[in-house]
Amino acid sequence: MAAAGLRADLVMEGGGVKGTALVGVLSVLEEAGYQFMNLAGTSAGAIVAALVAAGYTAQELKQVMDGLDYSRLRDRSLLDRLPVAGPLLSLIFEKGIYEGDYFFNLMDSLLREKGVRTFADLVMKEFQEDERYRFRLRVIAADISLGRLLVLPQDIRHYGIVPDDLSVALAVRMSMSIPLFYEPVTLRDAQTGQVSYIIDGGVLSNFPVWLFDTQGGVPEWATFGLKLVEPEEGRPHRIRGPVSLLTALFGTMMEAHDARYIEDQDFARTIPIPTLGVRTTEFDLSPERREALYQAGRGAAQRFLGKWDFSDYILKYRGDASRHGRHIS
Repeated sequence: MAAAGLRADLVMEGGGVKGTALVGVLSVLEEAGYQFMNLAGTSAGAIVAALVAAGYTAQELKQVMDGLDYSRLRDRSLLDRLPVAGPLLSLIFEKGIYEGDYFFNLMDSLLREKGVRTFADLVMKEFQEDERYRFRLRVIAADISLGRLLVLPQDIRHYGIVPDDLSVALAVRMSMSIPLFYEPVTLRDAQTGQVSYIIDGGVLSNFPVWLFDTQGGVPEWATFGLKLVEPEEGRPHRIRGPVSLLTALFGTMMEAHDARYIEDQDFARTIPIPTLGVRTTEFDLSPERREALYQAGRGAAQRFLGKWDFSDYILKYRGDASRHGRHIS
């Protein structure tokens, strides 16, 4: 096991196809000798976090990303394929243009290759009696029917499902359900019978860097936040009709976190990754742009580690041990 100073919890922001940049960061952290303990993420961050929790290395993830045909993520039903009116009808009747089945099957297959099917396979034995840290992975989703932030697997209890039994691939599928683009996952509240639509957690918390914080105590290792940011304005949304208008609306809402990055209270433990103007749903991303994102992640991690000092961080930001602290031996 790595020395305590080279352990870290990771919280990864969502960003659709920009998730390749997260893998670039991971590659540098691995090279520096870090061992990843607890992992969490939203949308693309949940995808990467789940695969790392299952045992994938950054090199393996890079191979998966390089071999992925992003266009296949736009899987359409017969209704979706109808000329002109298809996408709009799909939004009305299915509440999303794409099915999400291709992604779910791919994710399920990748996880099973590492022996992971449900969250029971991700229980940390040393913390199995500690509800807060029992599972190595935490996935963020949003119940838009009840206006509820979901931290999975724990919050799946609301729907009559035992957390250990929840499919990891299904949890990630919930988290990556970009509004309008993917059909939401439907669940039923176990007590009220209310049918809920579960979508991308980014609409409520796209960067939950607070997730592993507790009151009291000094952390024995850090939580690093991997945040996808665009320092410049980027390209404008093109509004051509009602579908593109709604797409731009949700895209702006989910990416607004980036514009407020410098206001984040947890700047010191966050690795800001420039996303080079790549859009969340840029499914026709070229291999060259994909590689540029990966290298942007590597560069961001190298700059961060060049100035990171855990002891200095504790002294400066956690000296009173009042805001943060997982006291773990």
